[in-house]
Amino acid sequence: MLAAYCFYALLVKGGLGFAAAAAISVVAVTLLSVLCYRLVIEPVREHEAAVLIATIALALIFQELMLFSFGGHYLGIPSTLEGGVRVLGVSIPYQRLLILVVAAAMLAIVWFVLYRTRLGLAIRATANDLEVANLMGMNVQRIAMATVAMSVALAAIAGVVVAPVFVVDPFMWLAPLVTMLAIVVLGGLGSMKGSLIGALVIGYVEAITVFALPAGAYLKGAVALAIMVAVLLVRPEGLFGVAFEEER
Repeated sequence: MLAAYCFYALLVKGGLGFAAAAAISVVAVTLLSVLCYRLVIEPVREHEAAVLIATIALALIFQELMLFSFGGHYLGIPSTLEGGVRVLGVSIPYQRLLILVVAAAMLAIVWFVLYRTRLGLAIRATANDLEVANLMGMNVQRIAMATVAMSVALAAIAGVVVAPVFVVDPFMWLAPLVTMLAIVVLGGLGSMKGSLIGALVIGYVEAITVFALPAGAYLKGAVALAIMVAVLLVRPEGLFGVAFEEER
């Protein structure tokens, strides 16, 4: 949401080009996330419930700041790519194809970073066992900060890419949050393959819901949550997650 507003301000109000506005928006929001991590998240990082409350509070603060600065109106960003292509009789705008290309590229980059770099090895080691990673000499605080920066950068890229397709408003972060939770629970925590397959499953189910039911557009969020609840009841670790047993 913040990246979309920043992109709107630079592209529409500031008159910058698409590439420059997009790059500045992603970098600015990523730097803001590092600042928020150092000031808000890091002091309470040991307490998961406090981290959850702090992040939700930050989201609400930024929401109200955007509401105060830009108002509650829907803002539109002109499409950066005109025209489209027909695939099997279906017309697909180039702007939506750009979303698919960027998403695929980001998935490839994240996979490469996590499984082919020392930083990725450190992130996976810290996620698996924080205490052992700390004992092995890893700077777990810097690793956590780098992980936050990477995740927020991905969210900022998503906001910049989808902004010309959808409208920009202070509440645009809520709907994807529900879908994201359902995808992660369905695919399994810590599994990139599970997240990808879970996203495809949730996407197809939501599309079928919209076209099959009269009020499907209002029910797709409820359907995603229903799938998440069902998975938690039947297979809490998700499709490709790892089942952890508590040590006693």
